[in-house]
Amino acid sequence: MVHSDITRVGVNGYGVIGKRVAAAVRQQDDMILVGVADVSADWRLRLAARMGFSLYGAAPGAALAMQRAGLPVAGDLDDLIASVDVMVDCTPKGIGAANAEVYRRKDKPFIVQGGEKHEVAGHSFVAESSYAGALGRPATRVVSCNTTSIVRTLTALKQAGLLRRARGTLLRRATDPWESDRGGIMNTLAPEPQIPSHQGPDAQSVDPDLDVVTMAVKVPETIAHLHYWSVQMTRAADKAEVVAAFLASSRIAAIRMDDGLTALNSVKELMADLGRPHDNLYEVALWTDMLRVQGDELFYAYMVDNQAIVIPETIDAIRALSGRIAAPAVSIARTDSSLGIGALDRLGPPDQVGDS
Repeated sequence: MVHSDITRVGVNGYGVIGKRVAAAVRQQDDMILVGVADVSADWRLRLAARMGFSLYGAAPGAALAMQRAGLPVAGDLDDLIASVDVMVDCTPKGIGAANAEVYRRKDKPFIVQGGEKHEVAGHSFVAESSYAGALGRPATRVVSCNTTSIVRTLTALKQAGLLRRARGTLLRRATDPWESDRGGIMNTLAPEPQIPSHQGPDAQSVDPDLDVVTMAVKVPETIAHLHYWSVQMTRAADKAEVVAAFLASSRIAAIRMDDGLTALNSVKELMADLGRPHDNLYEVALWTDMLRVQGDELFYAYMVDNQAIVIPETIDAIRALSGRIAAPAVSIARTDSSLGIGALDRLGPPDQVGDS
């Protein structure tokens, strides 16, 4: 019998997000990864089996296909759902919405990803903003990578009493790195056809009080996203106060151009040198020496790892749905410690903010 303080977790979909969520669940001392479900039987599932993950077929015929490929199969999706306390759905956009009906019929708390609409779960999640609202709920949606970064940074300013309104331009990577051969764009830029782009309204699904407008452009690279923001603050402030407000969040990391971190690739290289799995950048990496303050106006830029930023949020969402940890700060601290979040802060003096 599983101890009552341990949350049993199932992951449906073992792709870019699913494999990272599964690995992160395994690093938590208050969770057990029961297994992962998928529809494929390719190299990803072979590696999952090698790592000792129990495999489940996520659709009719999937378990049989896994068996024919020589993979050990523990059962089908119904078996996995029946064995867990919380399901984390990491399937492609649209499939999670259909799966949500299955989880509901089986009365199983579940998490979907940001590709689904807010209405699928009725609640949108970023730990520092909406953890309390997810406590004991039957479902939540961990918002997209870009929306997560927006809510994190604007929440930091809001909690410091500095946020009036925010306007951002997003330079979005064209596709995930491992799918670069399947699509994306080359030798062009593709503006998102509407202003505001969808990320601003999505951030408001987490915090309706945010006054935020976004514009987005798809660019021909796959490493990460880059954001530029112009914020009107509630009052004039100096740079040190603004930087301190950002760094009050453990999930916003200060980086500096004059440290040689001059582009997305150099920040990813830093993650590799830190020993992060998959070179994961869980934090928003914000350039403090680029940041500028002019009276009550604030200008800054940061990097978003589209494959990693939602992983700590998903771990916190599991705890919120389970109801076993009520205080957001407690869950956030446990997740941060398990994933090594905060390592960037130890690279240099946190009070080095550059010229204003």
